[in-house]
Amino acid sequence: MAQVHQLRPRRRRWWHEWPIIIVLAGVAAALIVVALDRFRLGSLILAASVLLAFALRLVLPKSQAGMLAVRSRTTDLIVLGGLGATLAVFAFWVPPPP
Repeated sequence: MAQVHQLRPRRRRWWHEWPIIIVLAGVAAALIVVALDRFRLGSLILAASVLLAFALRLVLPKSQAGMLAVRSRTTDLIVLGGLGATLAVFAFWVPPPP
């Protein structure tokens, strides 16, 4: 009788998730800038991070997008693009503190 080997899925290393790591680094930088009392600049950095996620999801295939590929490409692009654009508009719209 032939011996059957169990097939184990290949584990992805953490560096294969570079797209989400870059986006999360941008989000962390935005939070630090906001904590330093620069709300508008921090909000723009946050919007830029979300729009970077949009661009990466647009150009990378699903196998390389990693954790950026949550739903279908179309849904991901609509959500990320809409959220990034809305954050950018609100960053300019909110008046600076007195």
